[in-house]
Amino acid sequence: MIKGKKFFITGGAGFIATNLIKQIISHNKITVYDNLSRNSLARSELWNHQNLNVIKGDILDYELLKKSIPEDTNIIIHMAAIAGVDTVIKNPVATMKVNMIGTYNILQVLSELDIISKLERFINFSTSEVFGINAFRVSELSSTNLEPVGEARWTYSISKLCGEHLAYSFHKQYGLASTIIRPFNVYGPGQVGEGAIHHFITRAIKNEPVIIHGDGDQIRSWCYIDDMVKGIILCMENNRAPGEIFNIGNPKGTITILNLAEKIIQIAGSSSEIVHVPKPYIDVELRIPNIEKAKRLLGFEPEIELNEGIERTIKWYREN
Repeated sequence: MIKGKKFFITGGAGFIATNLIKQIISHNKITVYDNLSRNSLARSELWNHQNLNVIKGDILDYELLKKSIPEDTNIIIHMAAIAGVDTVIKNPVATMKVNMIGTYNILQVLSELDIISKLERFINFSTSEVFGINAFRVSELSSTNLEPVGEARWTYSISKLCGEHLAYSFHKQYGLASTIIRPFNVYGPGQVGEGAIHHFITRAIKNEPVIIHGDGDQIRSWCYIDDMVKGIILCMENNRAPGEIFNIGNPKGTITILNLAEKIIQIAGSSSEIVHVPKPYIDVELRIPNIEKAKRLLGFEPEIELNEGIERTIKWYREN
């Protein structure tokens, strides 16, 4: 268990960060730096916790960022980013700026504050999208793909890949204890944004049409939020993590989008109909992780199977 540490979390009001904070806040001090555009934290019981300090700020605001990081910080988790297919496609310039320049900003601030050598860990959140359109059992040694320029969808993956190179370069050149996490399709109670499971469940429990873009034959591996949080904590606790990249996901939660919608409707006891609409963007057709490295070095093992995770998530949305 992590105790007595001081955390600084960019994008700390997001879905994944909020669930991480729930696990660590009792025994640690946490500063969240977030523009609060997607605020899962405010809807949780954590908002007024005595160990939590929330600073509303933009990752592109260099001076405010510099003023906000306590110099006695032990662990930094960088999650601030523009994400979500629809948001990215509508805002490709902002996506590049926030995800690339924002990552450079926080790394450069650490250099200016001269606290790189004092940090126990810098966790940089990347994405499984760096593997491109077809990613079958991809490992950390698999090639990342630079998809064609001109398709706004890929501004997200290229910006995140640049962030990976920055974090790793600061590790190699300056000794920053950086670890890169590539999450694979996370879901669970309290999710905000554009996730498929979030969309399917919120519509199914209201018996509204469930919308699928295209035929629904895209394949994903779904990781329940508790397993994702466990992977993050292992990256902070394990001394083998600095300088490494880890896929964190659950290959056993693999299913097509159409079958996922059908499963959610069945589990929810819903009368929703599935409606197929044209897909107005390039999509990832296949994404399944290889997590053997995380198992070997961290002892990571996802525990929540897909049906159980969906049942828990449906229950939460019905109650909230």
